[in-house]
Amino acid sequence: MARGIVIDEMRIRGLGVIDDAVLPLGPGFTAVTGETGAGKTMVVTGLGLLLGARADTSAIRAGAAQASVAGVWLVPEQGTVADIVTDAGGELEPAGDAAELYVSRTLSAEGRSRASVGGRPAPAAVLSSLAQELVVVHGQSEQLRLRSAAAQRDALDRFGGQPIADAVARYAERFRTWRELDAEITELTENRDRRAAEAAQLREQLTEIEQLEPEAGEDVALNERAERLANAEELRLAASVARSALSSEEGEQDVAALLAEARRALERVADAQLTEISESITDLGYRAADLALQLSGYLADLDESGPHELAAVEERRAAIGGLIRQHGSLEEALEVWRTGSLRLAELDDDGDRIERLRAEAEQARTALDDAAATLTEARTEAATRLSDAVTEELHALAMPDARLEVQVSTGAESAHGRDEVAILLAAHPGAEPRSVSRGASGGELSRVMLAIEVVIAGTDPVPTFVFDEVDAGIGGAAAIEVGRRLAQLARTSQVIAVTHLAQVAAFATNHLSVVKASDGAVTASSVTRLEGEQREAEMARLLSGLADSDAALTHARELLSLGSSATC
Repeated sequence: MARGIVIDEMRIRGLGVIDDAVLPLGPGFTAVTGETGAGKTMVVTGLGLLLGARADTSAIRAGAAQASVAGVWLVPEQGTVADIVTDAGGELEPAGDAAELYVSRTLSAEGRSRASVGGRPAPAAVLSSLAQELVVVHGQSEQLRLRSAAAQRDALDRFGGQPIADAVARYAERFRTWRELDAEITELTENRDRRAAEAAQLREQLTEIEQLEPEAGEDVALNERAERLANAEELRLAASVARSALSSEEGEQDVAALLAEARRALERVADAQLTEISESITDLGYRAADLALQLSGYLADLDESGPHELAAVEERRAAIGGLIRQHGSLEEALEVWRTGSLRLAELDDDGDRIERLRAEAEQARTALDDAAATLTEARTEAATRLSDAVTEELHALAMPDARLEVQVSTGAESAHGRDEVAILLAAHPGAEPRSVSRGASGGELSRVMLAIEVVIAGTDPVPTFVFDEVDAGIGGAAAIEVGRRLAQLARTSQVIAVTHLAQVAAFATNHLSVVKASDGAVTASSVTRLEGEQREAEMARLLSGLADSDAALTHARELLSLGSSATC
């Protein structure tokens, strides 16, 4: 198996018409059949939920509170898958030479969705990451996607393998470098006037700030100083009264005299407790003297200040206030002072800088041209090989006169290159090749898609392919060849195909039937692995609609014999 990855088992509960079903899958080619409305497509829907598809509450079985899907993959113990699981906090369970990965998804009727990976809760994004490493799903939507130019380019790039992957990576890196340089040049040239105005304004701001030389917190200090000077007389009176009360120079009774008198009174007696109090009074005397000294200094400062200082402070406040109004705060003005010189040097260097960038951009463009030419050459060479290989596959898929061409032409420049890739199909002799987006029927598009996957699998193996109604619009010999090619694809990858054709199911190594039962009120479906006579009966039903028709049974046995010989 490709990269040693296979989904071993899946269990579905409460999804669509499926009540509770276990799908034993495993390696090789598994065909899923069943009556119309039995819920075959719910198998693909359930697998999609496990792989991070958007949860839709309408898929929950009528009357059920929730739907759940659980899957068990066999994966290598080391590698990309193991890394994704470990990063999500999950664990792999040892299983012989491989490891088992348990993935589950639960959807409630209220719209809540929960997922777990390796036994630990995980977001749906983790499931999507795993999906890229585990499964490729092909259904009607994928056939429609093949009609898009991007999907056709991706198919060619996958077929081209590592040479194209390396060329794409080299081109993408050089494209990003050139785009960044070009964007910078555009920004500089288109905004030259704005940047010149910014430089002039910044130069003026720096000159103003340098002349003032403000200091951090100066605005707060100036406000406090102005407040003091504006109330100088009131402050002087209050400080003078307080100083006189503490220590009077005019012989008046003050705190210092009262404390001295109290201390002397206590010193006349001998008592330990009073002695301790006397010492505290002494400390108070020292403290009162210190406070009186501080008040004297405060008064001296006020005496030295005058109306002239108040005017100077107000003038400085006005200048600092101007900076604050201009920049929002003094801190932001100081930040401009600290960083403005570098910004101004950058703006003043615009002319020389543009010239340097243009020289770099020219070199980057040359490198980009070389990378684009290398990528185009690699794609053109791969396109020839892919055209021949898919054409040969189409001949084997009952389109003997079909011819597929993969054309590489010059297109719009993008991060993916300068190439426009078109897959053209000439389904009949003499017909002009036309794009599969316009010239292929549903059945032809199904076979083109299958042929491309079979060919690409040789260079870009995928662990598991899931095909939903890949046989739509075909039958007879074409259907037999589709089954044969699915069996061939199953030699290198696990293949799961939902089909309504016995010619396809005959080539499966594992045949599952979605069986519908009705109790009159509730329709429930379960999944059964078919072998022997049960499988013959299901093949007969697919062929004729009758499970017990002798002719259909004979034809069924012939198909099973053909399929068995092809898969041996």
